[in-house]
Amino acid sequence: MRGQLTAKGKATRNRIIEGAAAVVREKSVASATLDDVMARTRTSKSQLFHYFPAGKDELLLAVAQFEADQVLEDQQPYLSCLGSWEAWEQWRDVVLKRYEAQGDWCPLGSLFLQVGRSTPGARAIVIELMRQWQESLAAGVRALQAAGRLPADVDAEARAGVLLAAIQGGVSVLLSTGRSDLLRIALDQGIADLRRAGCAVT
Repeated sequence: MRGQLTAKGKATRNRIIEGAAAVVREKSVASATLDDVMARTRTSKSQLFHYFPAGKDELLLAVAQFEADQVLEDQQPYLSCLGSWEAWEQWRDVVLKRYEAQGDWCPLGSLFLQVGRSTPGARAIVIELMRQWQESLAAGVRALQAAGRLPADVDAEARAGVLLAAIQGGVSVLLSTGRSDLLRIALDQGIADLRRAGCAVT
């Protein structure tokens, strides 16, 4: 059905997803109802089930995909333009700003708890998010190499993986304690390690 949607149908479906995401952020996953979503998006029950035949779980999975996409979107334009040390510092700042504003409640994590992180659809969202994030960071490392700021023998994928793991660890601490200082340290240390590797070509 999704592949046959008209432009208007796609717009309506996206409006429902964005409205549902806003409801979840305001009320939490457990408290949000389909009635809340219909009221927010001004859609009828028949419209809602037209786009999401399996009901709330299918809608929540779509919202999880929306929130996963937002994780990367919130890091733009810096995540796609990491060819200088200044760009890396700007990227670090927007990542910190995003997670500090989010605080100790993660809408994406809450959605996965509701729909089941181990379900195929939810797991695929997590895997793809991490793949895209790591690849974007690796592309940034390669951009530094192309600009002559890093040696060619630096393993871009490995460096990106270490940075991503550090971020996820810092975010986990933030969600558990409300403290963002370890996330800041993890980002600063990851970029500092890259800079030290760059000393070989200066």
